[in-house]
Amino acid sequence: MHATLPLLRATEFPPLRRGKLTTLQVNLGYRCNQACVHCHVNAGPSRTEMMASELVELIPQVLVARRIPTLDLTGGAPELHADFRKLVLAARALDLRVIDRCNLTILLEPGQEDLGQFLAEQRVEVVASLPCYSLENVDRQRGKGVFDKSITALRQLNALGYGQPGSGLTLNLVYNPQGPSLPPDQAKLQAAYKRELCEHFGIVFNELLALTNMPIQRFGSMLVSKGQFNSYMRLLKDNFAPGNLANVMCHTLVSVDWQGHLYDCDFNQQLGLTLPADSATSRGLPARPHLRDLLQADPAGRAIAVADHCYGCTAGQGSSCGGALHE
Repeated sequence: MHATLPLLRATEFPPLRRGKLTTLQVNLGYRCNQACVHCHVNAGPSRTEMMASELVELIPQVLVARRIPTLDLTGGAPELHADFRKLVLAARALDLRVIDRCNLTILLEPGQEDLGQFLAEQRVEVVASLPCYSLENVDRQRGKGVFDKSITALRQLNALGYGQPGSGLTLNLVYNPQGPSLPPDQAKLQAAYKRELCEHFGIVFNELLALTNMPIQRFGSMLVSKGQFNSYMRLLKDNFAPGNLANVMCHTLVSVDWQGHLYDCDFNQQLGLTLPADSATSRGLPARPHLRDLLQADPAGRAIAVADHCYGCTAGQGSSCGGALHE
């Protein structure tokens, strides 16, 4: 695996500072039943890193202490964590919005047969990976047989009410480009997804989120191996849109790794770029803050750690965990 952080550190990306914290995004661990080419986490079946139960129990306390309205659960496959359902129940009991970043095929894994029903009963918002509406492209990016399994899982979610008008059960899909290119226009692509998935499979969903592939971890290493890293970075920088700076997710989101350390975003987490030291505005947070520090300290006003990969969130229509930043 090629390390890309040394290639990203020297940057002219504009400085950013945090606003009010509205989302706690928690990576429960890197174990996953898939090993996708574009995965910026480098997750897979052989990964063993999983959050300790005592840290999981701390999460609801932090949500209350900081009055954070949204819990965003990711991985790996977050559902593989032994305490996933316990955490969801605790957050929903607080009447908080819970997002499950789901790879879809996890719903078909042994022991997860009732996962869809659980998510529906708890009214968890599902953000599901489906990088294309064609079998060939999905299987090339995510593994043989993944497309058919994903379609089966989507039909299961639809049957439970997800994506159906008036159900209140949100099902959003995620698109990633196949290679070193920017995502196409999100609105136009969403229309194509809705048409193709409905006509061929009878599947409905709420929104499509188009995400830019980040030049880090597995995808970044592949770019280095193919001699495409520098050209991809030129593409991101040439398409830098300053208007996206106000809407990047790091203004209002804190990312938590499986050990409880805090980062400005999931991408910084994978690069090991922790929240930078900033004594003037840190509000009591130490140089390398931990989840437990949020019980007493507020990260608002703190400087955001930036590097060249940040151009990925601000190129073209922009990209974040919520999809395009503007149409």
